[in-house]
Amino acid sequence: MTFRKTVKRTVFVLLFLIIVAIVVIAWKVFPAISGYGAKNMASAIYLQHRNPKDVIREDLADFPKSLGSYEFDEKDSSVTASVWGLAKRKAIYRKGLGATLINDFSEAQVRAQVFNLPAKPNINLDTIPWPYGDKTMDSVPANINRTVLKKAIDNVFEEKKNDKPVYTRTVIVCYDGNIVAERYAPGFDKNTVQLGWSMSKSFTAAMIGVLVKDGKLNINAPAPVPEWKGTKKEKISLLNLLQQTSGLDYTEIYTRPSSVTTMLFSKGDMAAYAATLPLKYEPGTHFNYSGGNTNIINRIIRQTVGEKDYAAFPYTNLFFKINAYSFLLEPDASGTYIGSSYSYATARDFVRFGLFYYYNGLWNGDQLLPENWVKESVVAPAGNPYKNYGYQFWLNGQSEKDISKEAYPDVPKDMFYMDGYGGQDVYIIPSKKLVVLRLGVSPINENKFLKEVIEAIK
Repeated sequence: MTFRKTVKRTVFVLLFLIIVAIVVIAWKVFPAISGYGAKNMASAIYLQHRNPKDVIREDLADFPKSLGSYEFDEKDSSVTASVWGLAKRKAIYRKGLGATLINDFSEAQVRAQVFNLPAKPNINLDTIPWPYGDKTMDSVPANINRTVLKKAIDNVFEEKKNDKPVYTRTVIVCYDGNIVAERYAPGFDKNTVQLGWSMSKSFTAAMIGVLVKDGKLNINAPAPVPEWKGTKKEKISLLNLLQQTSGLDYTEIYTRPSSVTTMLFSKGDMAAYAATLPLKYEPGTHFNYSGGNTNIINRIIRQTVGEKDYAAFPYTNLFFKINAYSFLLEPDASGTYIGSSYSYATARDFVRFGLFYYYNGLWNGDQLLPENWVKESVVAPAGNPYKNYGYQFWLNGQSEKDISKEAYPDVPKDMFYMDGYGGQDVYIIPSKKLVVLRLGVSPINENKFLKEVIEAIK
């Protein structure tokens, strides 16, 4: 009898612990699944004009994203996502702003926000030669082996990961300033805006460069974050934020609940959330890749240029000046652009931005960034043992899995690149006169791809 009671109690305790574990997981994980799904589905439908079935099959098919279910409201251009009816998250679409998750602020408050967005120039880009327009040359330089280059691109479009397609959507190879190869997956073309994910961080860095050139910011000074005054965090410089050495206790992991999933999918003011995180390391001493740092930078940009000019600033002071007119930055519920993650543009405009850095911040005779900005952007700080990150750009340093090995052993050391979740990349290789783009759903074998592209150039 005692033994039976012991067994029953043990089973009861185990069942209770299992239920508690499920509740905890649901409480922490489900909101991230719903938030991710609602935001990305809303952007895909209302901004990219894609079929929801395609989005579910390609973008939201992996576990646990596949647990999400969706309700669409065409009347107010919104998507509500949930997991088994729990943890509902709503994203609304606003023209010119993309999709925004409703968190911490009411939907009425978010919809009442005013953004003074600039009108895009009425220009027929098809009649203007690349890179100032979209008219590309028909021939390629004699030193490029077109057969080898085509094979390199074909390999990427056919590549699989764990026997599943990586869904490469676009590849563009730009040599010596000119597009020499370009391919799109069915349903995508040169006019399709695509999600850059963390490539957005590089655009944020460029905006800081513009403000530094204008004398409005000093990256070596303490970061102007009001909450940090009088605390140990006031030692954090803008340079520390750019180089991901702020020392803030932040985790950038998408496979489990972490700082980044909380910030992106459960917070209305993402920069404010990131700014409240405790200091784990002395600023400047420890590299920790963090979208939180980048969103703090974006709020600094907002405070620096002022509310009246903030919404237009990225466009009038950067994107439009490099003839990249398709860019769209999505704000959080507080109205600050989510510069860590949510930028949309055509593949060609992403390449234009890569060329902008390839040309050292000079565009059509106009030096938009400080003359040494790009050079300084590709130097890793002392606090980064991998030497693989500069000013919101990745560098061809050492592998984070094995520091004794190079990250890209078959690619020149001078390569630096913009990198986004799922393998959104623009690689800039000055010594080879290359700017190469690949966009897709899952990462590819980047070293192999770039090696094959380089081999096509004699």
